Amino acid sequence: MVTQEQISRAGVVGAGGAGFPTHVKLNAKADTVVCNAAECEPLLHKDKEILRHFPRQVVAGLDAARGLVGAGRVVIGIKRKYADLIDHLTPFLTDSMEICPLDDVYPAGDEFILVYETLGRVIPPGGIPIQVGAVVMNVETALNVAGAVQDEPVTSKFLTVTGCVAKPVSIRVPLGVTLAECIEAAGGSTIDSPACLVGGPMMGYLESNPTNARVTKTTGGIILLPQDHPLVVSMSRPWTSITRIAKSGCDQCSHCSEMCPRNLLGHPVEPHKAMRSLLFGADVLVPGTQFCSGCNLCSRCSCPEGLDPRNVMQANRRKWAESGQKWTDPTFHRNRADMHMKNRQTPIPRLVRRLGLTDYDVHADWDEKISAQMMNSPMVAIPLRQHIGAPCECVVKPGQTVKAGDVLGVPATKDGKTQLGASIHASIDGTVVSVESGVVTIQK
Repeated sequence: MVTQEQISRAGVVGAGGAGFPTHVKLNAKADTVVCNAAECEPLLHKDKEILRHFPRQVVAGLDAARGLVGAGRVVIGIKRKYADLIDHLTPFLTDSMEICPLDDVYPAGDEFILVYETLGRVIPPGGIPIQVGAVVMNVETALNVAGAVQDEPVTSKFLTVTGCVAKPVSIRVPLGVTLAECIEAAGGSTIDSPACLVGGPMMGYLESNPTNARVTKTTGGIILLPQDHPLVVSMSRPWTSITRIAKSGCDQCSHCSEMCPRNLLGHPVEPHKAMRSLLFGADVLVPGTQFCSGCNLCSRCSCPEGLDPRNVMQANRRKWAESGQKWTDPTFHRNRADMHMKNRQTPIPRLVRRLGLTDYDVHADWDEKISAQMMNSPMVAIPLRQHIGAPCECVVKPGQTVKAGDVLGVPATKDGKTQLGASIHASIDGTVVSVESGVVTIQK
């Protein structure tokens, strides 16, 4: 059986989100492990490709996590439209595992939505899955837990490269390679001066310098789009424009709140009130913005005016954090999901059309040959912070020879206590050429 210490030493973090250290998440008791195989971001396919090509390892990782938290079962949430993948995966499951087919909607992969759809349980506002007896784990995280069982550290990342590239593809690359190298592995850009979107089109971000930006444990996708694509234009809009347009254009129709996934769970998340608050001054704290998931559905799809409630919500959320105030007993309508969730969900095909991504909605198959070539990269630059928590403390020096899997950094300590973090390892064999600004550069 795997131990928390093994998972910590292996540097396993949440591969599909913010990078929460997995050994900490699994330091709990739950009755169910939920595997997030929904992959609800449009254009991304790497989780499905992992399940298709590494089913035994994913199942082994889920079973190890189940044993560690004492759960009686594992529920894997996969969209029902991937019937062939469900049929492929089913023979590998143990008796304690089952598949829950999901609708093709966004954001099916949000862990709050996923727990409701798979278990029928509603996590309270500001809560976490363990409060309702569940632990949620991403597909790639489960794969990495399986590696930890064999004392294999996390040295690589699976990701999808798509959009304006010659060959949309899902590949495995060593941590620390540049985004530009990944783009070249996909045949390069098919247009001049593309915009580089890291992550999915809903919750990703624009990277202005893919030549220097590096792949980390949480990188899930790279999408190239024309600079004048509406999604790129929207994401490039400065805060002053966002607020000015919101003040003049928002007619308080409340579509953003009516379609908000967290609102549908009964949480007090009402984006239209955050938009309204802009008229009342910069210091207004809007109750409920603390519980916004940042899914971007309000901005990318729900608003008929094309406004940006999500960024307004997130800005107000930061104000709450800075104020030190908390809403200790938030409003919680527990039965709202049962009444409204099904008839207000957003289908992925509609979302893809709304985002103007129909031309790029192609499958990005796994490519073993390209992955093998990428794993032989000549140089990597590995950040010592690839997780929630404090940066790791570096344990190597320039001139030192390392092999793939050797420890580069360990969780920091403060006042004799180990801080939240996960170990960082070399992703290639080579020599440490520099340790600067929290980045370890290794050259073959």
